[in-house]
Amino acid sequence: MTPILDGSHPPESAAVSSGQGRRRPWAIALFLVLALGSGPGASLAAPPGPVMVATIASSINPVTADFLSSAIERAEKEEAALLVVELDTPGGLDSAMRQMVQEIIRTPVPVAVYVSPPGSRAASAGVLITLAADIASMAPGTNIGAAHPVSIGGGGMDNTMAKKVENDAAAYARSLAEKKGRNGEWAEKAVRESASLTETDALKKNVIDLVAPSLADLLSAVEGRVIEKDGKKVTLRTKGATVTRIPMGFRHRVLSALADPNIAYILMMIGIYGIFFELSNPGAVFPGVVGGIALILGFYSLQTLSANYAGFLLIALALILFILEIKIASHGALTIGGIISLVLGSLLLFRSSVDPYLRISWGVILTMVGISAVFFGTVVTLAVRSQLRQPATGSEGLIGETGAAMADFTGKGKVFVVGELWDASCDTPLRKGQEVTVTGREGMTLVVKPKS
Repeated sequence: MTPILDGSHPPESAAVSSGQGRRRPWAIALFLVLALGSGPGASLAAPPGPVMVATIASSINPVTADFLSSAIERAEKEEAALLVVELDTPGGLDSAMRQMVQEIIRTPVPVAVYVSPPGSRAASAGVLITLAADIASMAPGTNIGAAHPVSIGGGGMDNTMAKKVENDAAAYARSLAEKKGRNGEWAEKAVRESASLTETDALKKNVIDLVAPSLADLLSAVEGRVIEKDGKKVTLRTKGATVTRIPMGFRHRVLSALADPNIAYILMMIGIYGIFFELSNPGAVFPGVVGGIALILGFYSLQTLSANYAGFLLIALALILFILEIKIASHGALTIGGIISLVLGSLLLFRSSVDPYLRISWGVILTMVGISAVFFGTVVTLAVRSQLRQPATGSEGLIGETGAAMADFTGKGKVFVVGELWDASCDTPLRKGQEVTVTGREGMTLVVKPKS
């Protein structure tokens, strides 16, 4: 140090040392910035995961439950920041609803249920799905409620069973609402009293978390919100996130269409017609193939919609009666019985006194029954006419036919009838060429009389 102070070192060395001393603070600062940028804190600046959006605009059934499950699976694979379920449903099956609720609760991905667009609803099963979400939101002009359980399977419930089902649903709804810090009292009322709310009232009563006019507003509103998943605090980071929609694939679209009671009923009728034509015309093949496929798809729909199998059996009985009509001469009795059985089966196939989306529309029933009545009525009419028509062949077919005498004769002679020469007998003398009418037959001899 002394040599530096007394100038014993060359001036260049001193200048270099002095320059290094001046640059050292900047070098340290730069090093710290680089270290912080590459250290554990770097994840704070990482872009948020994508926001996935799945739309469910139908009744709640096994198909929609499977679609939501696949959407959640994809969101988990892509480490989504949020999965938004755009919901518009009149309700649906309790079993499918519970499956969807379990998926929403199970997944580590935050899930927001957004009742939209304006005019949509989260009714019946949709209420519980909304209550189970980490973020429950609604668009302006929407409503939520009316979650009273309805019997839609085979046979109704007695008062005791109905009360048990109601209590179970009410407890389930209250539990879901309170788990997410929402109004459990109203959730129970939605089940027991079919209570409903607009989006404004739902927000005031703490049934939902927010009202958002659009998806962009929803994502902006939830930015930085802290939710709890599996006992862990999760902060939502949706600002600037990429929005990716998860479309319902071809498989789910087809299966969703099959879950419509009207489509299921039409498929059943097509299957009945196809099997009928195949049995009445063995070897036609095409009607049997089409009918078989339609029946299988119809069976799938019955399982999806928890159909009343008493209704299905009545429709099957109608098919049997229609087939018997072409085998047995009942003069329309079997057809009438088949039509009555078809009407009763149609009414019982999907029964619900509250939810119209779970039963067949009257228009479809009347159309299909009308077509069946006209078709099989025509078949019966033609069959009766053929039985009443005078035989056109054989000995009976000759009675009433006209011909001409081949020569003058009294008693026995020859006549020409229906292009053939016959022996004939007549109590009245006939002249050659005189027209005669066949009145009977004795062996190979025709009984004739002069044509009047």
